[in-house]
Amino acid sequence: MVIVMSIEPPLLETINLTKVFKIGGIFKGANIRAVDNVNLSIKHNEPIILSIVGESGCGKTTLAKLLLKIIQPTSGIIRFEGEDITKIRKKSKILEFKRKVQPIFQNPFESFNPLHTVGRYLYASALRLKVAKSREDAEKIIHESLISVGLNPDVTLNKRPFEFSGGELQRVSIARALISKPRLIIADEPVSMLDASIRMSIINLFLRLKKELNTYFIYITHDLATAYYISDFVAVMFRGSIVEYGSAHDVLSDPLHPYTEILLNSAPDVSKKWTGKMLLSGLEYKEFESAGCKFWYRCPYTTDKCKLTRPEIRNLGNNRTVLCFRY
Repeated sequence: MVIVMSIEPPLLETINLTKVFKIGGIFKGANIRAVDNVNLSIKHNEPIILSIVGESGCGKTTLAKLLLKIIQPTSGIIRFEGEDITKIRKKSKILEFKRKVQPIFQNPFESFNPLHTVGRYLYASALRLKVAKSREDAEKIIHESLISVGLNPDVTLNKRPFEFSGGELQRVSIARALISKPRLIIADEPVSMLDASIRMSIINLFLRLKKELNTYFIYITHDLATAYYISDFVAVMFRGSIVEYGSAHDVLSDPLHPYTEILLNSAPDVSKKWTGKMLLSGLEYKEFESAGCKFWYRCPYTTDKCKLTRPEIRNLGNNRTVLCFRY
């Protein structure tokens, strides 16, 4: 008798994911690889929070838009539950994907029409995603979502966006994302516009939702303090590439890549917020177009090999990888 073992595919997987933008005109412009051969995998185990960290312009938001199917990649594969979402064309399949993968954006005030109540928006979302067949069906789902993020439905639904604080409205955004009971939430800088005290309440809400609803999170941020606090795993991005990956504790306590070292030196204490800006600037185009390692212009360990040859990912075991010749 032959026993066939079925191996469940990863929840999310990217293979050589690349996005190239043309800038500076058609004839004399430059090609910028905003996302450059990114390989990530989130397995079907216990729900995790994976943080994508790096300075402004490193490709974090472009990566998020690719994973949400807002933009199409130039090349590469994005698989969700084993299916390549870059090839999905049927409306029913796209709708199914949107129910399972939901976004939370940086500025909640840009997510809602200021002329309408948030209730109108939430009901429209429930009906558009087809998680409810009628307004009556949607009401129960919306009430449950609002209660799960700590909001009173009777008070919340009839308010307009300008009647909320930033933290309250971001909770409404999270409630909207929960309407379809997604498997994965991709949150792009969801607390960067909030005060420090409110920021931690949202971060703690993510941790609770991960545990109670078995929801996976990809948390996009330049804030190393919240990444250290919330994450199970961290991927560090520089000029479109993942330069280091591992557990949050390993990466942020014992960095391997020189870029990660500089990030941590920019915020000596992980309890303090980092501004998202590097000490050096003006090298962006050179770094994107470098024939060798993109970081060699800034790296204190640069050799001739770094200037001429692109490094390959080194798998160091224990879910730890680094893009550097030193290893």
